[in-house]
Amino acid sequence: MKCYFDNSATTRCFDSVAEIVDGVMRVDYGNPSSLHTKGVEAEQYLRYAKEQIAKSLKVQEKEILFTSGGTEADNLAIIGAAMANYRRGRHLITTQIEHPAVLQTMNYLESLGYGVTYLPVDAYGRIRIEELEAAITPETILVSIMHTNNEIGSVMPIAEAGRVIKEKNPQTLFHVDAVQGYGKCRIYPKKDGIDLLSVSGHKIHAPKGIGFLYVGEKVKIKPILFGGGQQGGMRSGTENVVGIAGLGRAVEGIFAHLDEDVDRLYEYKEYFTEQVLRIPDVTLNGPRGRDGSPHIVSLSVKGVRAEVLLHSLDAEGICISAGSACSSHKPTPSATLQAIGVSRELLESTVRFSFSLDTTKEQLDYALAVLNEQIPKLRRYTRK
Repeated sequence: MKCYFDNSATTRCFDSVAEIVDGVMRVDYGNPSSLHTKGVEAEQYLRYAKEQIAKSLKVQEKEILFTSGGTEADNLAIIGAAMANYRRGRHLITTQIEHPAVLQTMNYLESLGYGVTYLPVDAYGRIRIEELEAAITPETILVSIMHTNNEIGSVMPIAEAGRVIKEKNPQTLFHVDAVQGYGKCRIYPKKDGIDLLSVSGHKIHAPKGIGFLYVGEKVKIKPILFGGGQQGGMRSGTENVVGIAGLGRAVEGIFAHLDEDVDRLYEYKEYFTEQVLRIPDVTLNGPRGRDGSPHIVSLSVKGVRAEVLLHSLDAEGICISAGSACSSHKPTPSATLQAIGVSRELLESTVRFSFSLDTTKEQLDYALAVLNEQIPKLRRYTRK
């Protein structure tokens, strides 16, 4: 049996997404900036995608900027906001467990003279609201907090954070990296005080190389790409119509039955977690059940290196991740696992299972059977 449990790294495109992508590549291939019929047809795909995204977030279509993915969206939000608001202050706030697209962007701004506060997290990977409140000053121009952690599935208290930020300093912008959260729950930026929201298409069954940034109507940011002035000059470059069309179709599909689908994922996650924790010396990282995301399970398997378990499962047709596959293969310790207090012994023995709408209970049962067989064998081999 083939089991793909690395959906936090990327998802399979919906069949309907593949169909619309094929049609755009072979039939409706015009440049949306062109004034002829082919250009007008291409532009309609942009409008369609914006309509679907705006409806899902309850925002205006003009507040959506298409990007090449989550990394660009994070960079545009953070650097764009810092450059546009530097006269008000040069202080930013984020957390210790952000994705590298946020952390390395913050490092870059520090090299330019900005000050950054990195909030710690508790044992479940969540910030403490009182520490966020204490960190906000009159000089704070931006707070960037991920919605859902890509390694352990912790969900941040976004609504509370938005309220505290606006109460403490109404001028402080609030950016949320929702790459792992969008499409897994309802997110309403205007309700939660979110000014900027980053999303990546390939995490929600759309193609790779496409994403978007929500920018509130009154939010001031500067572009980081310059050229032909597309998207109101905020993101120059010919729009990726193929990816945008696929993204629109994926958003439409994933929100069609969101609540029912998420409930099923939570049931699968709890079933899998309960069963796998019966294996001796297997521990869960991050929150359990509905306190966390519906699709991510991080496990530390004492006595077995993550890479060894990964390859052992791969040989049985099961695809998982050794921690996170959202960066390069450099063997650096996980900042997230260190931040939540995972012991040095277990840092290199942690794997991630991540599910999607394609996941079935039969796949879970197969994976559990293989784990129960392989883990004791691998431990005996390690001891030798």
